[in-house]
Amino acid sequence: MAPSTGLRRLADGDGLPPADRLPWWLSPLPEWLENVGLNLVWVVVAINLLGTAFGFWYYGFHPIPLSDPLITWQFAAEPVVMWPFVPDSPIATLFIAAAFGLWKLGRTNEYVNALAFFGCWKLGLWTPFVLATFSEAFLEINPLPMYLFLFFSHLAMVVEAFVIHRISDFPVRAVAVAVVWYGFNDVVDYFYPIVGDPHHTSLPLADAAPFAGSTVLQIAAAGAVVLTLVATFTSLATRVKKLESGSLRP
Repeated sequence: MAPSTGLRRLADGDGLPPADRLPWWLSPLPEWLENVGLNLVWVVVAINLLGTAFGFWYYGFHPIPLSDPLITWQFAAEPVVMWPFVPDSPIATLFIAAAFGLWKLGRTNEYVNALAFFGCWKLGLWTPFVLATFSEAFLEINPLPMYLFLFFSHLAMVVEAFVIHRISDFPVRAVAVAVVWYGFNDVVDYFYPIVGDPHHTSLPLADAAPFAGSTVLQIAAAGAVVLTLVATFTSLATRVKKLESGSLRP
């Protein structure tokens, strides 16, 4: 088989969920790129699981190297009961690995789909936002290769999020679950931690006020809340547009 034939097959939509007639702002990726992702779904799942493992390591779960404590850095500083609300990005990549894997196995779960969309959209944009806004501070604690890896790998999460509409109809009940999960996450991260201190990702100079008297923490919190709201609107707008186009029945 010629290489060009193999590439065409990867971009082909045969056997895949049909592409919906959605406006560009809900479906900005070219259809062929969505098809490639769905045709290579197990590769995508594996990459996300590797990202999840790396993310847990980054937050302080260190089975390797053996010289490190098993639990260190931010995990070590947080109450165990709040650990599910600490590694936001790794949990988002775990959600999307589960969403694509369940779809491929013929066991699509709309709750997982909605959580995957919210997580990859929100964290995929929030992380580059804070990395770029406070780049000088982040580059003081991260080598440039790690900084660039974090920046672009999170943007790739946004690309993944825009493929979810091919396998999900975003039912209101599923969107509600995602809103509750990520809304509660915003609350304990920035406003009312319930146990201990706020559980947001560690931010350098969190109490500094670099912009118009707003602290780094306040700016990060505003970005998180806005992205949760936009994810809510985007997922429900996708459902509405599917209904309007006739690709989804009420």
